[in-house]
Order: sequence, then structure tokens, then C-alpha cells
Amino acid sequence: MATVAVTDDTFDAEVKNSEVPVVVDFWAEWCGPCKQIGPALEELSAEYGDKVKIAKVDVDSNPNSAAAMGIRGIPALFIFKDGQVVSNKTGAAPKAALQSWIDESIA
Repeated sequence: MATVAVTDDTFDAEVKNSEVPVVVDFWAEWCGPCKQIGPALEELSAEYGDKVKIAKVDVDSNPNSAAAMGIRGIPALFIFKDGQVVSNKTGAAPKAALQSWIDESIA
């Protein structure tokens, strides 16, 4: 499964009402660290398949979702399970660190 672009309008349907855990990446085109983790998130999305959804929210185009989550810095990553935030982290990390964070959070 490829990463899913989520907007303010689709946030609840794609994230909060998802049947599977969702990793939400709040990012922006101008953000260097966001671009660093992008490829790792794409790879993880393919590896997890339909067990975990990886969603990307562009904070410039979708300020309401970012504001609702209280985001002050990007990249900001949140894991939702059953509609609730179970973990979050800010900043770039290598693929292996992201994978172990996801695995621990959804176990």
C-alpha cells in the first residue's frame, strides 16, 4: 500500500475511522527533514501492506488538521489506533528507528 495523502476534509475518515493503525506524517514541501524521511515512509508503507496505513498531511495545504493536533514543528509523526493517538514523535529518524517505533506502538 502506498502512502495516502490526507486533507483536512478526509482526516477523520482516513485516520480516526481507520480499521488499521495509521501513522500520520505532518510535513511540508520546504522541510528538509521531512524530505529525508519520505522515502523511508514509502518503503515502510509497502512493507506493512494493509496492516498499517501511512498517511501524509501537508501542513501548508491543511492547517486545520495540524492545528487540531497542536503541531509546532515538523516532521511530526503520530500513530493512531482505534481512532486515538497512541504515540507521537517529532523530527527525522532513520528507517530502522521508525520501524521499531511503529512496531512497539501498535503491538
